[in-house]
Amino acid sequence: MTALTLSSRKTMPVTVGYAGAIVTVLIWANWILATRHTAETQMGTIDLGLIRYGIPALVLSPVWLRTGLLPKGVPLKLLALMICGAGALFFQLTTFAIHSTPAASAGILLGGSMPLATALIGMLLFGERPDITRWLGLGGIVAGVLILLVRSLSGTEISGVSFTLLPLGALLWAGYTHAFRRSGLNAIQSSAIIAIWSFLIHIGLAIIFGSSLASIPLPEIGLQVVSQGLLSGLAATVAYGLAVQALGGTQAAAFTAITPVLATFGGGLLLGETIGAAEIAAAIVTGMGVALSTGILSRK
Repeated sequence: MTALTLSSRKTMPVTVGYAGAIVTVLIWANWILATRHTAETQMGTIDLGLIRYGIPALVLSPVWLRTGLLPKGVPLKLLALMICGAGALFFQLTTFAIHSTPAASAGILLGGSMPLATALIGMLLFGERPDITRWLGLGGIVAGVLILLVRSLSGTEISGVSFTLLPLGALLWAGYTHAFRRSGLNAIQSSAIIAIWSFLIHIGLAIIFGSSLASIPLPEIGLQVVSQGLLSGLAATVAYGLAVQALGGTQAAAFTAITPVLATFGGGLLLGETIGAAEIAAAIVTGMGVALSTGILSRK
């Protein structure tokens, strides 16, 4: 871990970390709902990616112009993990899956899997050792996902694509979390680098596969500019970076499991999706799991 990362952790107040984590999950719940909404429109995943990363790339252009596309002192493997884990690859996989997954299930399979994947990477690669309360919390998160798995086997609309791509997206995000924490970059710098690289990748995808942005009604584009670009692409990425700097990767990632609870009820209220006993139970169990896995109740 670099000296810059250590100093950031020492000077960053814990309250800033908690605030950043809460802002992140609120925005992510909105992101899942907004992305589900686009399944009923002409907007494809490439169109959404151009908006998602184009806005923060423009807003943060003074930052990436100053650091360069390859910041000095940051190992290329860490940079690649950050760009893949929170950038174009993560976005394309998860957006494609969310388009065919109810918001409640998407929130649980993605947001619920993130803290589990982050904790596992922390234990296997970096020697982190969760205490008993965090183990119980991670168990609760697994139980929430298993409830959905059992429901899917009983003949519901949750597809194998959802169970494959969303946990894979969570694994990518976990890799980004640990890579960012060890990169020496601050939250704004990492957000800028991820945004510009991901925007360039999406421009390449648009050239190869085409884009329908020119034919999308302006009100729909405006909605996604706010939801995807300003909130998810810019505000949430910076807020999550602050949470990682202040709390550490595993504890910051644990908060993402609150997303399923918000997405479940948001899907029912705003998108008219059916919320059954399984979705409610999975959301509650996962939410209780995150309360424990954050380490708030730990003695340490």
